[in-house]
Amino acid sequence: MEDKYQYQHNFSQMHGKEMYNISGREQKAKKIIAVLADYYHGDLRDKKLLDVGCSTGIISNYLARNFREVVGIDIDKSAVEYAQHNRMLNNANYYVSDGMNLNFPDGSFDIVNCSQIYEHVPNAQRLMDEINRVLKKGGICFFAAGNRIKLIEEHYKLPLLSIFPKPISSLYLRLTKKGKHYYENLLTYWGLRKIVSKFRIIDYTIKITKNPEKFEAIDMLKSNSFKQKAGIFLLRTNYWIFPSYVWLLRKD
Repeated sequence: MEDKYQYQHNFSQMHGKEMYNISGREQKAKKIIAVLADYYHGDLRDKKLLDVGCSTGIISNYLARNFREVVGIDIDKSAVEYAQHNRMLNNANYYVSDGMNLNFPDGSFDIVNCSQIYEHVPNAQRLMDEINRVLKKGGICFFAAGNRIKLIEEHYKLPLLSIFPKPISSLYLRLTKKGKHYYENLLTYWGLRKIVSKFRIIDYTIKITKNPEKFEAIDMLKSNSFKQKAGIFLLRTNYWIFPSYVWLLRKD
């Protein structure tokens, strides 16, 4: 338990190359804004947003340019301190807090950003229930989620790592000298549908794949490329094995 506790509280140090990459994190923020602006028809400046798992706050800082207020929370104290020290705008605030026990009243936010977070918490269902609670009625959760069934695991870049049972995945990490224990709790498509069952899903996965320019995804995908065509084919024929999904979760 102690090792896992330390991992969750020091994630930004263990994955510093990604968490402190300003250009990379801002590119992720642009994707979030593009999707939300499309859904809201460009009207975002009256919205209050909660960024769950904000880490170093680079994404939250960028989001704050487009929203009335942004609140970033993370369990990683050093990352939150970095976010507080590098705050760019007065409408962004950062707190050390657990996503499974959000310290906000019911219906506090118009939007919650939960991007590649669910696999890092011990109880993803509890996380999503808390997000549902703090959203206003009709509010939206931007939910970007990796699929357990994928060829290359995204955190350690190892083939099939997420598919194996945890003990085998941990052994795999040790043998490749990538780590000591595999802590991520990735779910299959059906597992993801289960944890978001309280929401109505508005699927943006295929929209982004079809139009990467509009949704700021050209760093991952280019129009008329083989990768794009293969992605569209996979989404239409075997959606359940697509490597990641972007859903807007509406609280009705």
